Amino acid sequence: MTDLESKIGYKFKDSSLLQVALTHSSYSYEMGKNIVCNERMEFLGDSVLSLIVTSFIFLNFSHFPEGDLTQLRASLVCEKSLYKFAKQIDLGAFIKLSKGERHGGGADRPSILSDAFEALIAAIFLDGGYDKASDFVMTFIVPEIKNIKKKPTKDYKTTLQEIVQKNPGEKLEYRMVSESGPDHDKHFVAEVLLNSNTIGRGGGRSKKEAEQQAAREALELMGY
Repeated sequence: MTDLESKIGYKFKDSSLLQVALTHSSYSYEMGKNIVCNERMEFLGDSVLSLIVTSFIFLNFSHFPEGDLTQLRASLVCEKSLYKFAKQIDLGAFIKLSKGERHGGGADRPSILSDAFEALIAAIFLDGGYDKASDFVMTFIVPEIKNIKKKPTKDYKTTLQEIVQKNPGEKLEYRMVSESGPDHDKHFVAEVLLNSNTIGRGGGRSKKEAEQQAAREALELMGY
C-alpha cells in the first residue's frame, strides 16, 4: 500500500486509476501525449461528489427547505472546502506536476488541489464503486457539517432590515401569502415587500422560517 493509500484508507485494485488521478495536465504536456492527465476524472468526480453530498444532506436535513439545502451543498463542495480536504491528506505531495508548475507553487494551489481531490474521488468510484467513494467522501463531510452547525444561523431578516434602514423613508414589511398542509406538517409561504413592491418570496414549516427565506431571496436579488 502506498503512502497516499494509507492516508485515505483505501487500497486500489487498479493502481493505474490512482496514477491518472494524480497527474496534472502540466505534467502530461511536459512528458508527452501518452501520459493521461486527470481532467476527465475530475469531471466524473465532481458529479460523484455532488450526488454523495446531496443524498446525505437530503436524508439528514429533512427540515431544510430547498434553498438551504442548496446553500449547504455549495459550502461543502466548493473549491475552498475541497482544498481544505486535500490538505488534510497532504495531496499536493503526491500530484505529478511539470517542473515549472511545481516550482511555481502548484502543489499548494487551491484550484489544482481541489481538482485532484475530485479526480481521486472518481478513481475510488471506478475502482471500488459508489459505496467506497461515499465512505471516503464522508470522512471529510461529516466533520465539516459539524463545524457548520456550530456557526450561528444567519438572520436574513435582520440583515435585510439593516440594509434598508440605510435609506431613510424606505418601508419594509412581510406578508403571508399562503398556508397549507395538516396541523402537524404545515407549509407557509411569505413575501417581503419594499415600498409595497415584492422583493422576495420564501417558504417554510413556520411563518418565521417563511419570512426568513423571503428575506434571503431578497438579499440574493440585491447582490448580498
